[in-house]
Parts: sequence; structure tokens; C-alpha cells
Amino acid sequence: MSGTAPWWRSAVIYQVYIRSFADGNGDGVGDIAGIRSRLPYLKSLGVDAIWINPWYKSPMADHGYDVADYRDIDPLFGTLGDAEQLIEEAHRHGIRVIPDIVPNHTSDQHAWFRAALAAGPGSPERERYVFRSGRGPDGAEPPNDWVSAFGGPAWTRLPDGDWYLHLFAPEQPDLNWDNPEVRAEFESILRFWFSRGVDGFRIDVAHGLVKHPELPDLPPRREPGELASQDLPREHVEHPHWDRDEVHEIYRAWRKVAEEFPGDRCFVAEAWADTPERLSAYVRRDALHTAFNFGFLMSSWDAKDLRAVIDDSLAMLGAVGAPATWVLSNHDVVRHTSRYGRRTTRRWTVDEPYRPEGPLDLETGTRRARAAALLMLALPGGAYVYQGEELGLPEVEDLPDAVLQDPIWERSGHTDRGRDGCRVPIPWSGRTAPYGFSPEGAFAAPWLPQPADWSERSVAAQSGDETSMLELYRRALRLRREHPALGDGALTWRDAPEGVLCFGREPGLVCVVNLSDKLYRLPGHSSVLLSSGSVKDGLLAPDEAVWLSV
Repeated sequence: MSGTAPWWRSAVIYQVYIRSFADGNGDGVGDIAGIRSRLPYLKSLGVDAIWINPWYKSPMADHGYDVADYRDIDPLFGTLGDAEQLIEEAHRHGIRVIPDIVPNHTSDQHAWFRAALAAGPGSPERERYVFRSGRGPDGAEPPNDWVSAFGGPAWTRLPDGDWYLHLFAPEQPDLNWDNPEVRAEFESILRFWFSRGVDGFRIDVAHGLVKHPELPDLPPRREPGELASQDLPREHVEHPHWDRDEVHEIYRAWRKVAEEFPGDRCFVAEAWADTPERLSAYVRRDALHTAFNFGFLMSSWDAKDLRAVIDDSLAMLGAVGAPATWVLSNHDVVRHTSRYGRRTTRRWTVDEPYRPEGPLDLETGTRRARAAALLMLALPGGAYVYQGEELGLPEVEDLPDAVLQDPIWERSGHTDRGRDGCRVPIPWSGRTAPYGFSPEGAFAAPWLPQPADWSERSVAAQSGDETSMLELYRRALRLRREHPALGDGALTWRDAPEGVLCFGREPGLVCVVNLSDKLYRLPGHSSVLLSSGSVKDGLLAPDEAVWLSV
């Protein structure tokens, strides 16, 4: 890995879901003070940067993804001064800071939307959002058949007769990115935070900003299961509001803003695209720097499936000079320890939500998660670690209905439990809840209840235990930092039987992952650098991975 390459080409970035990371003031909700108190932990883990989910002023209809003021911090999390202090302290620890930015929509409490409501139909204030007249003789039908990602229609009608678009909750009206005011405002917001020292941004719903000007109805939906279980979708279907070509003009302008500031500021796109070719368009040399690799996240525990995703990703991203960015879990999906602990019968695709199938075998899921960590961290490019993944936390699948807070739960008519199961506050220490998440004597319980058996999974319980998930991540991240073969670069596949992935990284490292149900005899090597399990007599057990020195 070249010492002169930009940091983001090989960075390991830790996702801080701020509500659930660490509670500094005892109100049961994570905050900036909590993050600051845990910076030594993040440094000891060995990450290069933290991505922080939205911390802006918000009514919290969608836990901060409904932003009322992009230039201020919500009092729930702290103050603008606290954020500036965190950025400074993180930098002193050698950790970069990447906030989330939410450009597809604002909160309905944002000053712009309140002005739009007051100004009435046809006003310039409404041109900042997507307002339309309804269909039918009295305009009582929505302008089209678009649906909310959270369930239900994507349109809400106002008393004055106009309808407004919200691809998420009604409290999250979509902005009109054809309006020059909107573009100028977000470039100003970027400069506001870059001037305060942030090192980049994660872009929420990066693929959703531009809508077809005629707002046509949706295309026919591909039926679940239409794709063969191991086939990757190859055909791009033009969509009226997702992944439209015109969105790239916005990001070319954002790239220029980032380049006004020193220090390799960067963007990572949350861009859901139906082919690797479509994804690579977001990270061309004049556009964004990186994009999450959701194809890798959605892969089943299958060697053929994973290799296809890896090959396609490296080929398409390499063609535009961009590094791959690998990710196994985040705040929107079932934790991979639980996904891998189930028998998968068909591939999960961008057209359908992940649904757990069958009983959970957590022992298998944990063993596979350990192997997946070594696979991900050995691949060329960067990687994201979702808080708690380094502790082997599973999805909390038995949260009582009464505590669920994700808007998906309400919007789906209580048919989809939403994403709360991967957002439960993480355990730090102690035998009982809140497991060090809140300070001793806290006046409020954690905002979501923690399982009774999480004391064994806490940072304190795992620290120093060489067999723990936490120590595996610490060793892997330390080796990744030290070994010249790891990080940005290329890989070379080596011959291996069906169900085994084996590739070399130069100089002198081989990664082997056994996804078969048989023991695999390792190729010749001088030493074992790191293994997810125990390597005996040169044999790698099923669902285990190893890094070899050759």
C-alpha cells in the first residue's frame, strides 16, 4: 500500500450510531459526551475514522434523519461546541470524523418547509420541495403511485389541496434538487462543517435526490425469487426516483467543494444500485470518493456468491480508479452474526427487504462472523465496522412490541418490526443493564432495552480474552495497519476447491476462507498470522478463515 495514497482508499471506518454508542449524561440516549469518553477505546481498537449518524437538530421522527437545522446539534446529543471539541479530540487520537448528511429530504419542522406551508400553492417557497396537484376530477388522488420506503403512500395532501412527496415518513418531505437554491444551500452546509474540521461525509440516500421531471408511475416490480439463488442482477431498470443519471452532476459539484479544503476530505455514498456498473458511476474520478458495497453485505454465506461480488466490485470500481469499500452490517440491516446463523434459501436483493428464515444458530453465526471479518479486512480497499460488530453482537429479535420506535413499525401497520433490533445500546461493562452504556447512577434506562445475557459480550468481558471477537478485531486491525500487503491494492485468486476462497495479497500474505462443510488443507506457508478459529495440523475447519504469511 502506497504511503502517499489518500487515507480513505484503505481506511477502516467505525460507524457510531450515536443514540446507542455511549450515554454521557444519564438520560438513556447516547450523545457526543459519550463518544468523547470512548475515544481511547476507538484508538485501541485501531480504526482510522468514525462515521457518526445524524446529530443535527431534529424532532426525531426518524431518529435524526429528519433534519430541522443542518448547522446545529440537537440538544439530545449536545451542542455545536461539543461537536467541535469532539472533532478536535478525535484528531488528537489520530481518528478522523465523518458526519452523516441527509440531502434527499428535510424535517417537516425545517424553516424552509414551514415557509412552504405558509406561502401556499404555486409559491417560490414550495419550489424547494416536490409539491404537485392531485389526480382525478377534484385532485383527491395522489399525483402518482409512488410508495414510501417506510410503508404506505409517498404523498400527503395538505388542506389547501396540494400534495407533497415524502419517499420516507410524512415528516420527511423530499427536496426538489432541480431548484438552484437547494443545490446552493447544501454546498454551503458542506463548507460550514468542513471549516469546522470534519474529514468527510456519509451521504444518506445518495441515489435518491433526482426525480423524473414528469413523476411517472413506478415500473413493474421484479418478483421476489425471479432471480436464481446465486445469480447477481445484471439488468438495470430505469426508475423514476432511484439512481437517476442526473444525480451525478450534483456530486461533481460537491467534489469541488471538498477540494477547496486541505487534508483529503472525502465522501462515501449510501447508493443502492442494481448493478456494479451503476454503482461505479458514483465514484468516477470527478465524483464521490467511495460508496458502500451493499452487494457484499447482501451476499449469502456462499463462496460462489461472495467471489462473484468481490470480482464484480473490484473490476467495476477499478475501471474508474476507485477503491472498494466493504461492509457487513449497519444501522439499517439485521446484524450479520444473526444473518449468518441461519440457512439461506435464496439471495437477498435490493428489490426486497431481508427476512430471517428459520431458527437462529448463534454459534454458527458467530463462527461465520469471525471468518467474515478476516475476509473483509483482507480485501483490497476500505472497510466499515458497525458498532458492536467487534463484540459479536447478534440482532435483538425479541424486543417487546411496546418498546419499538422505528417509524417502519407504525407505517407498516405493525407488520414489519423495523430496524430497532440492530440499534440496541451496546454493552461496555458490568453484569447488569445498562452495562456501562450510561454512567453509574443514571436517571433513565437505555432508550431500547438490552438483553440479559449481554454482560458476557461487553467490552470489559472480552478485553484480554484472546478467544473473543473483540480481540480478534483488535489483532486484525493492528495487522492491517502494519502489514504492507493489506489495505488498498490488488488481489490474486489462488486455486482452491469448491466452497473455499483463497487469494494472495502482495507482498507475502494469503487469506483463506473455508465456506465448505469439509476440512481444507492449507497451502504452503511460513506462519499463521491470524486465524478466526484454531488451525490444527495445517487443516482449516469449515466456517473459519486464516491469514498466512508466505
